[in-house]
Amino acid sequence: MSRVRANSLTDKAGYGAPSFPYGAVSAGVITASSFDGAVAGVTELGTNATGTNLTLSGNLQVDGTQTIIHTDVLDVKDKTVGIGSTYPASNTTADGCGIEVYGGNDGNKNLTWERDTGTWTFNTGQKVAGVTETVGAGVTYMDGSALVLELDVNAATIYTHTCVADVGIVSFKNMPADTGKSNASTITVIYTQGTTAMGNSTTAAGIGTNVTVRGFEDGALVAGITTSVLTGSGTTMTLTETGGQRDFVSYLVHYTGGTNTTASSYQIYATKNGGYAQST
Repeated sequence: MSRVRANSLTDKAGYGAPSFPYGAVSAGVITASSFDGAVAGVTELGTNATGTNLTLSGNLQVDGTQTIIHTDVLDVKDKTVGIGSTYPASNTTADGCGIEVYGGNDGNKNLTWERDTGTWTFNTGQKVAGVTETVGAGVTYMDGSALVLELDVNAATIYTHTCVADVGIVSFKNMPADTGKSNASTITVIYTQGTTAMGNSTTAAGIGTNVTVRGFEDGALVAGITTSVLTGSGTTMTLTETGGQRDFVSYLVHYTGGTNTTASSYQIYATKNGGYAQST
């Protein structure tokens, strides 16, 4: 017999389910209210499919609005985990992306990227075993007759500069300046004096006498301001005049949270340690 036509199948007793000890092959659709076993060649599961263990040897794509994983251990082999894969991705779509750890009544703990300031933000403190800071070379260009030493606050925390001409303006670019949110950044510059004693090394043109700041908000630079640094006792800060010696100057750039295109919203403090030379 090659075909059975029936509305229902039962076991021999007439009230139980039939068994297929040698398996069954179907070229059509099998519909079941429940299933316990293994199925080969399945390309689609119905609504609300459930099971105990699932192993896939190929790719898995989940389409929907919510994916919930209830598991004690989550292992990901890939070295990079992508978040916010909206197409086309941009700084606007990336704003607020990150990781959130639930803390219940104690508050959640977040690490998120903020478009306003172009930075990663934590809503808690951080405990770090060791910190390695990025060292960059200051960029120089002419603004009229003045040599500008430009320091990108978002690119490095320490800069180097060899003085081959007097620095007319120290410029801080990309200073986070989200209106209403006070913050500060520390930038240290290691100045190496040229052989002819350059780099604002005279009292009349002290380093930091002329300073510009360009804030960063809402994903873009804002109009710059011009001011001067605050130094101990209000005296002019000068570099060593001995060729080949080094000074390091630390600048604390404080944005007070006010209008980020107004000079009064920025305070720049500077300290210097200088006259460093190789010990003999």
